[in-house]
Amino acid sequence: MILPALDLLDGDVVRLYQGDYRQKKIYTTNALQRMNQYVAEGAQWVHLVDLNGAKDPTQKQQDIVRELVENCNGQVQLGGGVRTEDDVAFWLALGVGRVIIGSTAIRSPGVVAKWIEKYGSERIVLALDTYADDDEVFVLPTDGWCERSNQTLADSLDFYTRVGATHILCTDINRDGTMTGANNNLYRWMCQTYSGLKVQASGGIATLEDITEVQKTGVDAVILGKSLLESQFTVKEAITCWQNASSPASM
Repeated sequence: MILPALDLLDGDVVRLYQGDYRQKKIYTTNALQRMNQYVAEGAQWVHLVDLNGAKDPTQKQQDIVRELVENCNGQVQLGGGVRTEDDVAFWLALGVGRVIIGSTAIRSPGVVAKWIEKYGSERIVLALDTYADDDEVFVLPTDGWCERSNQTLADSLDFYTRVGATHILCTDINRDGTMTGANNNLYRWMCQTYSGLKVQASGGIATLEDITEVQKTGVDAVILGKSLLESQFTVKEAITCWQNASSPASM
């Protein structure tokens, strides 16, 4: 599945470089028009992130996000500042198809496990964004990638597999915004080791060839942000590429 992405900061559509809020590029595009353009080109879902909320939950762009969700012609999965059960319930009631849990999934896995049980695993996406430390261990930062936790990616995947999670969004932070290709070794390991999970790959996708290669790792979806905003290809072209890569004739 192709998941076109929009990140919002102070009401603008932006892309950060490796999660650094100081290194942002602002795009002169209307967020709602862009979302509906992606849907018109064939996207079933749009991936929307409130970067203000991700950094500080008290600064959520709630009114802007509500307007986008209510007027998007497709399904929306939403992340950024979703830290409490009230947040989860609010957005699901508003019509969000899936909510993305990031920092809380790392800090309070027992709490999030209860949300998965209550709201269903199809409504919850766990954002386990990661980078390799000096010892080549994939660790998990929090708070808009600003703070390092004590959890490793493997620790969290082991736990959430046991409690029945379905959707895992994994961004290799070192690839995010770089357009240098996805970390296919990381996604291949995840899909082979945790075969019951649906992995969403994010970070570094620049070409249609990158989509073909990451699809071969076994991921369920790929998130595309900068490559679409900078017209490397269209959503329609990306969907065709994904479908061709998954067809029996291409294997």
